[in-house]
Amino acid sequence: MFSATSQYALRAMTLLASRYRSAPMLGREIARETGIPSNYLSKILAGLNKAGLVDATRGTGGGYMLTVSPESLTLDRIVAVFDRDMVNPCCLLGYSRPCSDENACTAHFVWKDTRQQLVNFLENTTLAEISQGRPGQKNAFLPNPALLMPE
Repeated sequence: MFSATSQYALRAMTLLASRYRSAPMLGREIARETGIPSNYLSKILAGLNKAGLVDATRGTGGGYMLTVSPESLTLDRIVAVFDRDMVNPCCLLGYSRPCSDENACTAHFVWKDTRQQLVNFLENTTLAEISQGRPGQKNAFLPNPALLMPE
């Protein structure tokens, strides 16, 4: 549903949320703990920095930190940095013209309700909610490492 870039951004931001108010994390630490390729991660973090969602500090003691509390940061703000069409009206079939009730593609009315549910989820779910996981769940932000590496 989301691009790999948005998924990686959510994964990195979830890790940063779990360390909110701690020391900044180095990019290589984030890459190692999330399974995101380092060069890809640096581009993602640059985009998040430009959007004002993370702060990047160079030098000793530097690294990346959230600039917004996880409790107030909704997922739509993160996803919009990379997948703008997910949080704005979009066409399921990818047509460049805006898709609306008045100017509908063939999938519009079937997709409309599901799309609205997705938008509502992104707008109403915070980074804190997805970074906490279930009570007692260890490392809730980390995926199964075996799922990260292609065979």
